[in-house]
Amino acid sequence: MPRPQVLERIKSAEEEADEIVAQAENDRDERIAEARERAEEIRTEAEQEAQELKERRLEDAREEIDAECERVLEEGEREREALAERARDRVDEVTDHVVELFQEDVHAQT
Repeated sequence: MPRPQVLERIKSAEEEADEIVAQAENDRDERIAEARERAEEIRTEAEQEAQELKERRLEDAREEIDAECERVLEEGEREREALAERARDRVDEVTDHVVELFQEDVHAQT
């Protein structure tokens, strides 16, 4: 094979190699860009899921607090009613005792 043909084939092979390398680098850059884009999508989805979970947990906690508050208020109302009932039951007894003390005081002064 004549020398100019050999040089031409070498040059052609080098150009082909350069194109293969350039295409490989381009493919690499595209894959990296796609991977970064997918990573960003995954991060965004994870943040949204975390936010939704946080909101659900907060709502559950609020519901529990509201239920506990209602329970405490109802218990307080029952206790208040019980105290009022005991006080009403003792009105006559206390009245009699006060009258008795008053009469003793009156008799002691006479």
